[in-house]
Amino acid sequence: MKKSLLAVAAMGAFASAAQAQSSVTVYGILDVGYIGSTSRAANNAATNTFTSATNAGGAFTQNNGGFGDSAQSTSRLGFKGTEDLGGGTSAFFTIETSVAPNGATGVFGATGTGNRQTFVGLKKNGIGSGAIGTQYTTIHTSMAVTDPGNQNNVMGNLIYDKWAGFTSAQTGATYDLGTSLQNNAGNQNNISYTVRSGNMLRFDGDNFAGFTPKAFYVATNNTNTQGTAITNAAGTQTVAITGGVNNNTGWGLGLDYTWQKLLVTANYQTFKQQTAAGTYASSRLTGLQTVTPAAVPGGFGGASQTGAANAGGASNGNDVQQYYAGTYDFGILKAYAQYINRKWTDINLSTNYWSRSAQQVGVRSFITPTIETWASGSTGRMNAVGSGGPTANLMGWQLGSNYWLSKRTNLYAIYGMQSTSNANLAAIPLGGTQPITNPSSYSASNYAVGVRHTF
Repeated sequence: MKKSLLAVAAMGAFASAAQAQSSVTVYGILDVGYIGSTSRAANNAATNTFTSATNAGGAFTQNNGGFGDSAQSTSRLGFKGTEDLGGGTSAFFTIETSVAPNGATGVFGATGTGNRQTFVGLKKNGIGSGAIGTQYTTIHTSMAVTDPGNQNNVMGNLIYDKWAGFTSAQTGATYDLGTSLQNNAGNQNNISYTVRSGNMLRFDGDNFAGFTPKAFYVATNNTNTQGTAITNAAGTQTVAITGGVNNNTGWGLGLDYTWQKLLVTANYQTFKQQTAAGTYASSRLTGLQTVTPAAVPGGFGGASQTGAANAGGASNGNDVQQYYAGTYDFGILKAYAQYINRKWTDINLSTNYWSRSAQQVGVRSFITPTIETWASGSTGRMNAVGSGGPTANLMGWQLGSNYWLSKRTNLYAIYGMQSTSNANLAAIPLGGTQPITNPSSYSASNYAVGVRHTF
């Protein structure tokens, strides 16, 4: 009897110890408030469609306002956990989805950005951690600690370029964003870099002498039997390809360095998507080639870079992204400096490309124990199609403030403005034809006041 009691007690103690070595945390953010925006375009027809098709030399102004959500931080719900495996090794996981407080069809996001993070991995103390799944890129995690606006979703930041509030103001219905890359100069929705990717193996090293390395590799590849059919017509040869390769790959490297109150980071990442299947028609007279499917960039708006089911999936392009930044904490305020560059090139036609670069400086400070403020200013430049393609100068600035009611709850007010000058609003889209050469200018302002609670 005594042995039985001792065995039961030992088993109970072992089970309690095992349970203590594992933990699961539920966390999230709910962000709601009032959001408004004003957008203006010169040399655009005075209609309410506001697309490149209506560019007839007029002017247009549009105002939006109403209660919304996720202006300061995207609302989300997540689960994360760890398990101690012994010997300095542990297992961990994260599942995080976006939340739509005002969603008419459901609380949880059903788009390509709904799955914010989902991965599982292993960690070894003294070495680092590795995980596989949908994860943030190295640029995004570095920007999380080097952006003066803390990656808020209000306009005015050309590095982390977002526009909060109204879907119609940031998707294909406005400025023809979905088909003409050149129009992305001023009406941004996170086009500076790829935020996350599925099918990612990521490694984060431990800090060693102030240096913290990061790296990732993305792969979604398949190859089928390729079929080719060639048709010759007067002046044109058409090659129709079925099957073949359909490869989505990418990799990235990052390195952070901290020394006392200084932090600097350097990051490089590149993605490639190549689809062999399609129709390739070449003119014997001009040498010009028309390719279907058309080349399209990916990773916009926070959507995953790879995978056919993801809204941000690229097509037939090389996407190279670089980010360099630094911060210094002076005590009374923290100073920020950032630079980003992205160039996307058509695999089938190297002279067909789109590039964008921007630089920003900012400060962030607590002016009282409960009132926090920040300010930033940025400039940039966009170039598209080729050396003779359209260009545009970019400008943006943002002011913001938090009033902290507690460590988890704050009131906020954010105002931002940005503009694009000398842009070609309906320039040659990839695979398109004659551009509208009338130069256009664009400006917009965005503001939000609200409450954010984290848990």
